Amino acid sequence: MLFTRKSAHEKRADFRAALQQTKVLRFPGSYSPLCSMAIERHGYDGIYISGAVLSADLGLPDIGLTTLTEVAQRGHQIARTSELPAIIDVDTGFGEPMNVARTIMVMEEMGLAGCHLEDQENPKRCGHLDHKSVVSREIAVRRIRAAVDAKRDPNFLVTARTDSRANEGLEKAIDRAKAYADAGAEMVFPEAMQNLNEFEAMAEALDVPVLANMTEFGKSDLFTVDQLEAAGVRLIIYPVTTLRMAMGATERALKHIKEAGTQKALLDDMQDRQALYELLRYEQYNDFDQELFNFKL
Repeated sequence: MLFTRKSAHEKRADFRAALQQTKVLRFPGSYSPLCSMAIERHGYDGIYISGAVLSADLGLPDIGLTTLTEVAQRGHQIARTSELPAIIDVDTGFGEPMNVARTIMVMEEMGLAGCHLEDQENPKRCGHLDHKSVVSREIAVRRIRAAVDAKRDPNFLVTARTDSRANEGLEKAIDRAKAYADAGAEMVFPEAMQNLNEFEAMAEALDVPVLANMTEFGKSDLFTVDQLEAAGVRLIIYPVTTLRMAMGATERALKHIKEAGTQKALLDDMQDRQALYELLRYEQYNDFDQELFNFKL
């Protein structure tokens, strides 16, 4: 009950098995433990934990200001409330290769099913902004090797993200992706692809699954599941969608209350008390409590 019956190891094994199937996996982004419970209720395949969202939740821009401790603890809080596997964004690994190794160990301990590690320089930038800089392929490969070598659970999935498409072009991005797979990366995340043909070229060049980032207001169009499946993509993330929806609704509600002086007209747009308690399994907690504490003195 508090919170799931599946162990982290079981979730990782489920995730790895699902990647071997023909179905494209969909991982919406979660900004909170409660949000991850809603994602599971709606029948998705897993949960994605975005570094950009964690930064925003702390009131920070996505430029590498968060720490390993902050990201790991929030990742643990979000992942533990669902039976679904959760993968997390660890940016550039929080330091040099030795720091990368520690990052992997910590994420395993926090119950994550996997992570992705990118090839940007520090301070990093959001993947869909201009003027990104990437490290050399050799440095990026060392990061990947350190991550793979640090794994203790073989089912923990290390994904290599490359941001090189923007300033090196597609062919060099494919070359980097191949090198990262050769270094042990078990999935590749090519950031900011510009069309479906680029996703298809990446998928055809690799022997490991390809992840597609369907973030709003970015470099990539918002392709459908069927389009991405036809292009060879195996996993789709929607990293900031739930946060953007929540904050959009929050902004509108605050504006309305300021002007109207009451929130009464907003009630139909809210999750009501009953729906919240159902999501939280309030009744199950109450039953559990009664079963334990039903004696009389």
